[in-house]
Amino acid sequence: MIVLGIILLVVGFLTSLHFLWTIGIILLVIGLILWILGAVGHAVGGRRHYW
Repeated sequence: MIVLGIILLVVGFLTSLHFLWTIGIILLVIGLILWILGAVGHAVGGRRHYW
């Protein structure tokens, strides 16, 4: 999810499509939150680790 967010940010920046930029930011933030929750030991979606 983090990689997809970064890809959408780059594509949105290069093509000046603001909706791709917005979706990329949202996916990046959600991915980082899930990664942090998994790293501190909280179960995310029934899994002990998120990757």
